[in-house]
Amino acid sequence: MHLTQKKIIEVISEQTGAGKLSLRKMADLIEVSGKPQIVKHHLTQLVKKGFLRFTEAGYQLVKNESGKSTSSLIAIPIVGATNYGSPTIFAKENIEKYLRVSSKLLPKKKKLFGLVANGVSMNKSLVNGKNIENGDFVIVDSEAKNFKNEDIVVAIIDGMATAKKIIKEKAKKRIVLLSESTDDFLPIYLDESDDFIINGKVVDVIKR
Repeated sequence: MHLTQKKIIEVISEQTGAGKLSLRKMADLIEVSGKPQIVKHHLTQLVKKGFLRFTEAGYQLVKNESGKSTSSLIAIPIVGATNYGSPTIFAKENIEKYLRVSSKLLPKKKKLFGLVANGVSMNKSLVNGKNIENGDFVIVDSEAKNFKNEDIVVAIIDGMATAKKIIKEKAKKRIVLLSESTDDFLPIYLDESDDFIINGKVVDVIKR
């Protein structure tokens, strides 16, 4: 299935009332702004393939006998690599590619994005029983805001994204970002007033 078609199915399945969205609004949501004709073409193809049907309420997902959607793939935007390059903030202009993953293999979150692990600074950490090795896909929940001590987060520091275990030391008014590695990496100490961004919580790892 074409990537644009997967993104259309994802929008219709996750957005309340998405079947009634205008072509222009749907184009904005799947990041082809100003090109509603592309959306129309792919909607027609999805109807022909049996993934969608058009009703008075708009485009609807076709369900199988079990009542589930006929599509189970989610397109996860990959926005860069940890410890590399310019600020890797989750925004459509930073998306490099999409990783197609079964919804059965991912947490049930709406705002997920991915990073490619670069290095071994977290190769002893465990997320859902999986460590983070060089080249793995790190899946991040961008909506997570209330971080607990020892959560693994993605921080943007000095224009670089890094995945680390977070420790909040309230008495000292500082945040410590720790590596968990077979190599010796020193902690990163941040004052609460420093210019940095915690961009989300690591919720899964997809091994290469």
